[in-house]
Amino acid sequence: MSEDTELLDPAEQSVYRLLVRLAVAGADDLADRADIPAAEVARLLESLRAKGLARGGPIFEPLPPDVALGDALLRRQRSLESARRVVAGLTEEYRETSRRRIADHLVEIVVGAAALRERLRDMQDSAQEEILWFCRVNPIAMAGPDNTEEPSALARGVRYRAIYERALIEMPGELDGIAASVRRGERARVVDALPVRLAIADRTMALCPLVPDRDLGLVEPTAALIRRGELLDAFVALFEATWERATPLLDGAADAGPAGADRLLLSLFVAGFPDKSIASQLGVSKRTVQRRLERLMATAAVDTRAGLAYEAGRRGWLA
Repeated sequence: MSEDTELLDPAEQSVYRLLVRLAVAGADDLADRADIPAAEVARLLESLRAKGLARGGPIFEPLPPDVALGDALLRRQRSLESARRVVAGLTEEYRETSRRRIADHLVEIVVGAAALRERLRDMQDSAQEEILWFCRVNPIAMAGPDNTEEPSALARGVRYRAIYERALIEMPGELDGIAASVRRGERARVVDALPVRLAIADRTMALCPLVPDRDLGLVEPTAALIRRGELLDAFVALFEATWERATPLLDGAADAGPAGADRLLLSLFVAGFPDKSIASQLGVSKRTVQRRLERLMATAAVDTRAGLAYEAGRRGWLA
């Protein structure tokens, strides 16, 4: 039943109120008092009688509205409840579909080393501000020497910050490549171990492997390409927290403090590399490393290696 037949329109309400005041009345009486044509009043009285709000004729008397309209109001309420349930179901379906659509847009799965290399290259080629790296040992998609995009990105003003695992730096030839990158403008730091492999471009996109290292027998590496959202924000926060506790790894390009190879030696020493490993990385003897550390201790006016590490940090030699 439609709303018009369930409830009263304004004209019906006016005639009903007037009939209630008069207690009994005919169409002519009501027409005179309401200043409405008698034919229109007669039509309204018939409508009121059909809705159970009046009885009689040609003289009418009013009936209680709660009884007459109670069933109509109950049907209206049931109809509204049914409509609310339908709307609630449709809304939930819309929200669930939207969540899936947003999730699908925010995270894309990339499979295979070749596809990962292509994504890493695209991220660097399109970067406008900054690239952040977690560089672990045994890269699964792109080794340092294969990253030919970094020099051109640095040249056009993209900032690079890279955190290296100690084991990666200890591999033959790796330190030379890192030093070359630092000379081009990369800022490098080192930690004992990194939790994940990670590349972040302009804080709007990240690439993070989803499977363990290849030494577990997995053939195809798989990674998540993550766009803006809380997950990406968490990765950026992880990088920044790790950066704060990592040790700077420099090549001697700074103006203050030790210069040249001594600066790189000092950065390796502060990062915790033993004398033998430092000597291997620098291509000198262990005794040469010890003599140069003694000279740096004298420059810093300390008589212990712990004091040298402290002074290097305090004076900003590796910042």
